[in-house]
Amino acid sequence: MATALAALLAVGLTACGGDDDSSGPATPSRTGSAASPPRETASSSPRSKEDFEASVSAEAARIRASASAALADAPGQGNAMADVSQGGVPTSRTDGKRAALVRVTNSTDEKAFYSVQVDFADADGKTLDSVVLGFADVAPGARAERYAISSKAVGEKSVPRIVKAQRTAP
Repeated sequence: MATALAALLAVGLTACGGDDDSSGPATPSRTGSAASPPRETASSSPRSKEDFEASVSAEAARIRASASAALADAPGQGNAMADVSQGGVPTSRTDGKRAALVRVTNSTDEKAFYSVQVDFADADGKTLDSVVLGFADVAPGARAERYAISSKAVGEKSVPRIVKAQRTAP
């Protein structure tokens, strides 16, 4: 049974194609035996871990910049406050940092980009930190979640609150 499963897995992986840049149709080829599916090697991926992390970091910065721009242009609290909610996160799970789990539910019939500003305020209502989140390509009726983590309210008693939310076309 295990041999048959391994053979099926090997054929399925081969049929999915590889990472090459050939423009012709994929042709199945056999690499490895039925008992051992093909293994990836260090040279099978042209991108390093550092390249991948830099790419993810750049994409996150781009989304954050888009969200900040959308919030700057939004009147009042924005047009999407009803689509956004938040829950607190215990500081024991965040190495003492204040955080909130922000949820966005797209209530429209179109894919949307959501920009959300979360303020961390002390007991007197003074804002200690503001965090901007961007939620790209949220499908109609779908829910997306992201953590807002304060880097400035560490060690301070503070409460996260959503102060502005804007929905725009992606």
